[in-house]
This record gives sequence, C-alpha cells and structure tokens, in this order.
Amino acid sequence: MNIVGIIPARGGSKGIPSKNTRRLYGKPLIAWTILTALKSSLDRVIVSTDDPKIKKIAKRYGAEAPFLRPAKLAGDKGGIEPVLKHTVEWLFKNEHYHADIVVLLLPTSPLRQPRHIDKIIDHFIETGADSIVSVSEAIANNNPYWMLQRDQNGRVILANGKPLTEIKDRRQELPPYFIRNDLVYILKNENLYEEKPNLYGKKVELLQTEPEFDIDINNEQDWLLCQFKMKQLRKKGYFR
Repeated sequence: MNIVGIIPARGGSKGIPSKNTRRLYGKPLIAWTILTALKSSLDRVIVSTDDPKIKKIAKRYGAEAPFLRPAKLAGDKGGIEPVLKHTVEWLFKNEHYHADIVVLLLPTSPLRQPRHIDKIIDHFIETGADSIVSVSEAIANNNPYWMLQRDQNGRVILANGKPLTEIKDRRQELPPYFIRNDLVYILKNENLYEEKPNLYGKKVELLQTEPEFDIDINNEQDWLLCQFKMKQLRKKGYFR
C-alpha cells in the first residue's frame, strides 16, 4: 500500500494573514508539519498549495510540491475532500502513482510528533478501518452532559436533551466523549469517491492523543497558546 501524507496549505487566511508562512520559533509554521512528516513512516509527503511562496518553502524543507492548486480549490468555503481528491488524481494522472491511503496533516497543528503519524498508520492497518480520527477527551464543561442548550420552546436543557435536574454532579461520573483535535487523520482513498465524498467512510476508529500536543491555530489567541505549549515541549526535548 502506498501511504501518502498530504499537507493542505492555501495562501489566503482571514484569522491570521499568511499564517502558513509566519515564523514560529524561527521556522515558517508549515515547516514544523513537514519536518515531522518526513521523520515518520509515510511514503511521500506532499504539500497542496495555491501559493508560489508556500510551494518554495515546502520544497526547501524537503516536501514535494509538484503543482499549484487550482484557484477554485483555494477558497475558504470549500471542504478539504476536493483538495485531497485533486492531489490523489494529480499523482495518478501525472505520475501513474496510486495513493491507497491518505494521511491528512493540517499545518495549523504543528505540535504533532512522528510517533502520532506512525501510531495512526499502525492502528489503521491493524483495525481495517475506513478512517481513524485523532481526538482529545471532552473534559468537564466540554462534555455534553455538562453543556447547555435551549430547546425548541426556549427552555434551557442539557446538550444531551435531558433537563438540568439530571446533570451529573461529579466530573468522574461523566461518560467519555471525544473532540476532533485535527492532529492527524488517516483514510482510505475510496472515501473520497463515495456519493458524498468524506474523510470517514463507514468504519471509523479513534486515536486519543496527549493534550499537550493538541493545538489548532485559527486566531492570534491560538498562536500565543501554541507558542506557550511549544516552549514547554522544547524544555522536555522536543522541537530542537
């Protein structure tokens, strides 16, 4: 099986302008994902971008960037599936290379480690899943059993549909729920060709990762949090 890591990185960004090329501890943001991916067991690491500057950076740090993504796939309103599908089809059309398995690596999660990628690949092969999603546990107020919403009559209820009188008193009593953390996704090529293209397929597994590596940069607050986390991880020997 050919296992391809795809890093989607468009040039435009509203939350943080040019965030993929912005420097984080001396390197462009996207470089951290590239360097991690290259240390993993991925067969190839490919950056899909519409920006010549990002393409140049990608090649400088060792990734492949064999094309510029079409403008129609570079907006902020489209899904990620067409971007992955375009990469898979470009490789087949131009290189006769068939990507059996796709590993999606978002550059906005630069704290991942090579072992996260390798672990999800191993788990994918062992389970025969259609996809695996990395997650973090929904702790305390992020758990639906502690989250509130209004019903159709405007009454405040728990997110699980029950009245507040049935709320769990102790955190230890909360059933486990999980939140996608965007650290890493793995999926079968075929998922992109279903009637509704998607990342998941029918058999989905989860890979729970450590909270200290969990970050998804969308705004300046996220950037500052990422800097703090990376500083702490550097003290532990990571990101040298």
